[in-house]
Amino acid sequence: MNHTDASLRRSRTLLTGYFLGLGVVMAVWGARMPAVQHAAHLTTGSLSLVLLAAALGMVAGLQAGGRLARPDRLPALLIGGAVALAAALAILGQCRTLASLLAAALVFGAAHGVLDVAVNTGAVRCQFAYGKPIMSSLHAAYSIGALGGAVLAAATAGTAHSALFLAVGAALAGSVVVNARRTLTLTGADPESSGSQQASQQRMPRRIWLLGTLAAASLLGEGAAADWAAVHVHALNAGTAVAASSFALYSTGMAVGRLTGDRLTSHFGAPVIVRVGAALAAVGLATGVLADSVPAALAGWAVFGLGLSGTVPALITAAGNRGPKAVATVSVTGYLGLLAGPALIGALASITTLPTALLLPALLAAALAILARRALENTTP
Repeated sequence: MNHTDASLRRSRTLLTGYFLGLGVVMAVWGARMPAVQHAAHLTTGSLSLVLLAAALGMVAGLQAGGRLARPDRLPALLIGGAVALAAALAILGQCRTLASLLAAALVFGAAHGVLDVAVNTGAVRCQFAYGKPIMSSLHAAYSIGALGGAVLAAATAGTAHSALFLAVGAALAGSVVVNARRTLTLTGADPESSGSQQASQQRMPRRIWLLGTLAAASLLGEGAAADWAAVHVHALNAGTAVAASSFALYSTGMAVGRLTGDRLTSHFGAPVIVRVGAALAAVGLATGVLADSVPAALAGWAVFGLGLSGTVPALITAAGNRGPKAVATVSVTGYLGLLAGPALIGALASITTLPTALLLPALLAAALAILARRALENTTP
């Protein structure tokens, strides 16, 4: 193995760690939200303000990351974003008033946004240097981290959330500090210097907005799974444990798909993987919500996760080939779907039925399958 190969492998390992840590932090924060609410005596409305502050901070962080994520600044953004995220999580655990939670949540969201752009931009550059798909496996690390964080939060349910947040924050910050020197030597290549990118410069705005719209459609499905899968299965008279397993099955499908996604993308290309996967997701979820049985519903959510697993990595790769500002634009647009999707499904369910409302993410997956070829044409690793 030559020096360049070893350097690329180290960079890939580092980026895997950043994706993993981000997944753990976000899962721990989400899973212990009831404890945060109870400790600060928040009403549902007050808690929604905290979540809104985090969302606004994230949008600001994504935009700032898009402006700042030049190759020479990327290591600093990774280190700074991760340390800030770890510190904000630890502080959130100590907050006992609405005002302090709003301030900490704003910083937490901003750090998340900066780190999201930095780690995805670094992943695109590393993939470009490899000359083959690796993005899916890097996003699989996030999925695995989220599963691990959820398990950790459940296993420590009897422990104060303040102690858990502090421990997870300290572990993340410590890992970043230990690996800071390696992060400063992160290796990659800049896709913006490629001829294909220069040739497509005039088409960038329209293509980027299309990529962002498809990301929103995909992440709306992720939000639907997180907030409504268990409710859907429970409404079919399933027990609490069985209902809760629906999201675990979705997440497992997502992780399995991402772990195998790079190999499949190398063989068939990103457009084919996304089109076939999105069509599979649409059929799986539609069948699951219309069959009116618990086994079919559980299988439907698992297939939905498997089918959508390759979408976001492919869209981020396509955006990353046009620079960090494009990554930020696609991320901001995509997260709008993640944030707005559950509420939209709830509103539809209130005027129809929940199974009918859950056909929305299935229909969006079908639309994604139709539009993926146009959005991802001429995409290169």
